[in-house]
Amino acid sequence: MSNAFREILRKIGSGPHTGENMTRLEAADATRMMLLQEATPAQIGAFMIAHRIKRPTGEELAGMLDACDQLGPKLQPIESQRPVIVLGTPYDGRSRTAPVTPLTALILATAGQPVVMHGGDRMPTKEGLPLVEIWQSLGVDWSRLSLAQTQQVFETTKIGFIYLPSHFPLAASLVPYRDQIGKRPPFATMELMWCPYAGVAHVIAGFVHPPTEGMFQGASALRGKPQYFTTVKGLEGSCDLPRDRTPIIGTWQPGSDLERIILHPRDYGFEGKEVPLDEKALVPEMQLVLQGKPGEFTQAAIWNGGFYLWHSGVATDLSSGLAEAENLLKSGQVAQKLHEISKAVASSSVFEKYLSGTGDLTSGG
Repeated sequence: MSNAFREILRKIGSGPHTGENMTRLEAADATRMMLLQEATPAQIGAFMIAHRIKRPTGEELAGMLDACDQLGPKLQPIESQRPVIVLGTPYDGRSRTAPVTPLTALILATAGQPVVMHGGDRMPTKEGLPLVEIWQSLGVDWSRLSLAQTQQVFETTKIGFIYLPSHFPLAASLVPYRDQIGKRPPFATMELMWCPYAGVAHVIAGFVHPPTEGMFQGASALRGKPQYFTTVKGLEGSCDLPRDRTPIIGTWQPGSDLERIILHPRDYGFEGKEVPLDEKALVPEMQLVLQGKPGEFTQAAIWNGGFYLWHSGVATDLSSGLAEAENLLKSGQVAQKLHEISKAVASSSVFEKYLSGTGDLTSGG
């Protein structure tokens, strides 16, 4: 048992009258002790539920991120004219609406804007469809790559994916606690703003509850990073912009005031119903989008791709961003980018097997 951890646990778990918030250093120490399993399972579970009841502060999130920076993986800087976009979406996936995030990433990468994503497998408590499974169904299996291989694919294709079970097993080892306590712990909030990229980054984090945005802003102000930050009250807490309501978007740099971006989908001809999630039909629907076929899901992809092309600085305004996203899809360039990524991932995996003596370069197996 960790006596140091017990003191931190006592501090946050003493109730509304005598309980206290952690300092940034204490939050970093607590997170490090949990990741390294220096705290006992009983202590870890107690901390997660006590911290959830208390609610985290921006200072505590800053400390938790400090520990992840110390112990977690990072993709190394690549050449880019613009900050690399890091998409922070809930690790426990989607269950109601069809995710457009992979298509957005493909559109951005096709236009030369690098993108990093991160996450793991199906995760409690929601057990929704995670990004890694969508990529696998599209022919891109990020789970097979080492961090070095992921770096190589990222440099080649402008897309990278940090897969927790392989690249950050210390964090993955804490996932079962989510099922055991039956609630999302504050780690689920911290993950949305985690930046596993060592260069200049623009973190775009989805959120559900308005107070979360204030926590993000407080943590980024204390840490002075990432260099650019955007929050999106997106579909199921993701970065996907809704079409059936006005998206709530905030953007800032550390130490600056939040600026609000108000977009009305109907003003641009993109108002519509959200596409419901049908896991069996999702990839065929995505293939139709990649072929440039008209439909509600294609409209969602253009709406999101166009906004992020503009917001990242690739396009000069939203209208030109929307036009460019539509052109990239209809011309087949986004489909070609997917093929390029699939080929790069497969080649990297085959080469690794060859080096280890378990594969044959000539057969591709």
